[in-house]
Amino acid sequence: MTPPEAPRDAETPRGNTPPAASVCAQKSGLQIIKTRADFLRAARARKQGVGSMMVQARDRRDGTDAIRVGFTCSKKVGNAVARNRAKRRMREAARAILPSHGRPGWDYVLIGRANETAARPFEALKADLIFALHKLHGET
Repeated sequence: MTPPEAPRDAETPRGNTPPAASVCAQKSGLQIIKTRADFLRAARARKQGVGSMMVQARDRRDGTDAIRVGFTCSKKVGNAVARNRAKRRMREAARAILPSHGRPGWDYVLIGRANETAARPFEALKADLIFALHKLHGET
């Protein structure tokens, strides 16, 4: 199954449109972490566990102001359907919360938890992410 295509404009030739998911990330100002090395660097940095997820945060110190975010779930979360559902929920929570509560120049990795990420009410999931970000940045 192919992802839905993003809205086309007159300048974009047919067949060369990006998937809608990448357009959503661009509109929110977030960049997606894709390389294993970046995930490993975040794993060695600060961590904060909350009820619905684990959040890892790392100050890149590279002079850029982009907020980057990655998502992962282990097989403990469940089959592929369960893992993808958990990642979709975390992706939407990050899209809503990170532009206002994240810090420019930081990487964030959200790790789903078995039976918690998919079952938690969405408002509680967003509250968990806000709480984790405040703890990671040393705010009260």
